[in-house]
Amino acid sequence: MKRYFVFPLLLSAAISAQTPPPAPSKPASTKPAAAKPAVAKPAGTTPAAAKPAGPRQNTAALMNPRSLTAKAPDTYKVRFKTTKGDIDVQVTRAWAPLGADRFWNLVRNGFYNDAAFFRVLPGFVAQFGLPANPKLSGLWEAARISDDPVTQSNKRGTLSFATAGPNTRTTQIFINYGENTRLDSMGFAPFGVVLENGMAVADQFHSGYGENPNQGAIGREGKAYLDRQFPLLDKIVTIEILEPLPSAAPAKPAVTPAKPAASPAKKSVPPAKP
Repeated sequence: MKRYFVFPLLLSAAISAQTPPPAPSKPASTKPAAAKPAVAKPAGTTPAAAKPAGPRQNTAALMNPRSLTAKAPDTYKVRFKTTKGDIDVQVTRAWAPLGADRFWNLVRNGFYNDAAFFRVLPGFVAQFGLPANPKLSGLWEAARISDDPVTQSNKRGTLSFATAGPNTRTTQIFINYGENTRLDSMGFAPFGVVLENGMAVADQFHSGYGENPNQGAIGREGKAYLDRQFPLLDKIVTIEILEPLPSAAPAKPAVTPAKPAASPAKKSVPPAKP
């Protein structure tokens, strides 16, 4: 059975990195890893923290993943309050029922509070979902859900769970920056879409660190590691549930044009051995 992603995460046991693979890189330009100049922000402009308006983190519930299995509404809308502004997302359960249920339970219990967008690759994805609290990492890495059939395409503005291979989805999610339709055949099942002008906010996430934040270190140390080594990363302050919506309510997808893709990453993610 082929697995597409490597980078082992070492907590108390090995954890496979959950990352959609970038498009195959062109023959190498031998420039040092300047995926993008480090988006020079004016001095003193580290991401500003907004006041939380969503659920407080229910640590007791989150320490018991087996208890968080509620069925999500057919359609619901959430608001990401981030260090760059608000992003509204509509989730349609029929697109990917297991993914929609998992996201619903995590959001209701504040799992993503203070979690960073630790892998931001312009033209490709903005990835998040490793918790700020490292005590939760190992517990949720073991709480895998089965794959959903892919019923939608990974177009700009859609959200899908990251994976380390078949039936390995846990908590990591990415927002598609580009038209990543090649991910459809790899089993990445979109479950929601950014609404209206939300992609204009997502496009501003700090991308200067590229692939450098280490998932293993995030798993072991959480927020402390990222604050120390990658202080400019943007974060989710909280995600609040706005409302369950009627199933028939149409979503208005994001319409802002995609940014051109960044130059090929310093290293690609080769398929893991079977």
